[in-house]
Amino acid sequence: MVVVTGATGHIGNVLVRQLLNRGSKVMTLTLPAEDLNPLKGLKVEIVEGDVRNLSTLIQAFKGSRMVYHLAGIISILPGRDKLLEQVNVTGTQNVVEACIQVGVRRLVYTSSIHAIEEPPDGTIIDESLSCNPRRVPENYGRSEARATLAVLEGVKRGLDAVIVHPTGIIGPYDFRISEMGQLILDFINGNLKAYIDGTYDYVDVRDVANGIILAGDEGQSGERYIFSGEQISVFRLMKMLQEISGVKAPNIKIPLWIASIAAYFSPIYYRLTRTKPRFTTYSLDVLRSNSLISSEKARRQLGFTTRPVIQTIRDSVSWFRQNGYINTIEYNKYWKSHE
Repeated sequence: MVVVTGATGHIGNVLVRQLLNRGSKVMTLTLPAEDLNPLKGLKVEIVEGDVRNLSTLIQAFKGSRMVYHLAGIISILPGRDKLLEQVNVTGTQNVVEACIQVGVRRLVYTSSIHAIEEPPDGTIIDESLSCNPRRVPENYGRSEARATLAVLEGVKRGLDAVIVHPTGIIGPYDFRISEMGQLILDFINGNLKAYIDGTYDYVDVRDVANGIILAGDEGQSGERYIFSGEQISVFRLMKMLQEISGVKAPNIKIPLWIASIAAYFSPIYYRLTRTKPRFTTYSLDVLRSNSLISSEKARRQLGFTTRPVIQTIRDSVSWFRQNGYINTIEYNKYWKSHE
């Protein structure tokens, strides 16, 4: 039996699918009243619990040989510091404690690339860089850095644990509509009239899930592994989407200084309209950040591999279309003409 926390998330539900495909018996830990649509039709045992409650974790982990811990809050909006602390930090500390108490054979923790300090532009980001919260600029990254350190403290206590750091996630099975998924939908549904250029590293969610499994099988206890994919610009992404969908890419580029002013006020707008954030000061900082990220260690030690980003985007568009998220006449005409 293996346990997956955060199983309804983007990486989580893809990981569950891959574990089932390899014949694993999977138990998922989900919040009470959580939307279970990402797990629909999958033969998993579903147990209600909360990483903030140690006793529920102890009960859920009994008899399991492996725990894949992915439950966490990914927030780019300000004002969620308390929740980030409770779920990402205390929740991970509880997972570590429960694993130690019940004797789980191995823990694989999915952290984030944002837990790692960012060096100056031109310097490669790899596992030699620390996860020092004091060197991470924003609250989400700091919470992930502290959670990573909590796992490493567990290793010092005898826990067999491995940590992975994915970069920007993109790919199919995006039930909750990630930031990148929303960008793709806005483009194809004709809601993207302009773009903000920048560059970041994106990796296919299926490759990350496979990497997590490899980390559980082949990773060295106490080691950290970065899962990066391909560094692409927003402009290049727009051109890829145009090629895949037939929808014309916007030709208006918003200067970063204008976008930065708008982003300062965007949290108020998103709260008032109760809509998913399109961009914030944090997301703009990410596009301007150093994205020269290496997964060489994971490739060498684990056998981690990635597919081309354009294939990922093509599969994402196809998944969104098959699941009813894309209904524009222009795209549907293009799709039918190429079937």
